[in-house]
Amino acid sequence: MGKYVLKRLGYMLVVMAILSLLMFLVYTMIPYDRAVTEAENFKTAYKGNPNAAMLYEEKLTQLRRELGTDQNILVRYLGWLGLGKINGRYNGILQGNFGYSYTYDRPVIDVLKTPMVNTIFINIFATILGLGITIPLGIFCAVKRGSKRDTMIQIGTIIGYSIPSFIIAIIFIWLFAIILKWFPVSGMKTPGSNYTGWAEFKDRMYYMLLPLIVMTFSSLGGMTRYVRASMTEALSLDCIRTARAKGLRERVVVYSHAFRNALIPIITLVIGWFLGIFSGSVVLENIFGLNGVGRLYINALNDKDFEVVLLLQMFYVAIGLIGNLVIDIAYGFADPRVRVNK
Repeated sequence: MGKYVLKRLGYMLVVMAILSLLMFLVYTMIPYDRAVTEAENFKTAYKGNPNAAMLYEEKLTQLRRELGTDQNILVRYLGWLGLGKINGRYNGILQGNFGYSYTYDRPVIDVLKTPMVNTIFINIFATILGLGITIPLGIFCAVKRGSKRDTMIQIGTIIGYSIPSFIIAIIFIWLFAIILKWFPVSGMKTPGSNYTGWAEFKDRMYYMLLPLIVMTFSSLGGMTRYVRASMTEALSLDCIRTARAKGLRERVVVYSHAFRNALIPIITLVIGWFLGIFSGSVVLENIFGLNGVGRLYINALNDKDFEVVLLLQMFYVAIGLIGNLVIDIAYGFADPRVRVNK
C-alpha cells in the first residue's frame, strides 16, 4: 500500500506540473497586461505635464519589470512556481507567495479564506442532508423494486434529475421567499446586524436554509437512482441468494451483504461529491448572492484577476487528484478483492 501511494503521489506531481503549465499558458496568451492597467491609473497625475507620454512609458516599463511581464513565458512560469527568479529573487508558490489580487488589493490567499469557509460551511450541510436521504431511499427502492412506491419515487427522481439546478432555485425562491415569505431571497446575514455567538449562527442558518434546500433537492434525483442501480445489481448476485437460502434475516442480507457489494460504485459517488464541497456551486452562489468560491471564481474571471483564477484552478486540480487517490484506497477497504498495492 505504501509503495502504491508513493507512486501515485509521484504521478500526481507530474500531472500537476503539466496542467499548471497549460493553465498558465492559457491565461498568459489572453491579450491583457496588468502593467498597462496599473499604468493607466497614473495618467491623471501626468495630465497637463509636457513630459506626460515619457513619464507614462517610464512607469509602464517599471511596472512590467516589477510584475515580470517583460520576461518570456517560460521565465514567468518558473517565477510563478518559485523555480525561477523574478526581479532577482525567488518569490513564487514554492516560497509561499500564491499571488496578489489587484482587484481586492491584497494577497490571493487572504481573498480565498472567507469564501472557502463559506463554501465548505454551506456544502457540508447539503452533503450530509443529501447522503442521509438518498442512500436509505436508494436502498429502499432497490429492495421494493417494482412496487408502486418505487415507481412513484422513480418518477420523482427522473423529474428532479431532468430539471437544472438554477430552475429549481428560481421556483423555490418564488414559492418559499416571495409567495410564502418563509425565507429571504438572497444574502448571508441580516443587513446591518452585528450578532455574535449563537445569535449569529441562527441568523446565518436562516439565510442558508433556502440554498441548502435547493442544493439538497437538486442532488436527490441523480444520487437516489445511482444508489438504487448499485443495490439492485448487488441484490441479484449469487451470494445474496445463498445468504437468503441460509435463512439470514432480510435486514442482515440487505445491509451486511448486499450493501457491502454495492459500495464500490457508491464510494465513487460519495467521495467525489464530498470533495466537491471545496469547489463551490457557481450557479447557486450567484443566484443567492452567497460569498463563496464559485462566485469568487466568476468575479475573478470578469475582473481579469488571473492570479485568483490560477490559484483556484490549481486547487481544483489538486482536489481532483487527491479525490481519485482516496477513492482507490477506499476501494481496497470496501472490497478485499480490489488490490491497490501494485
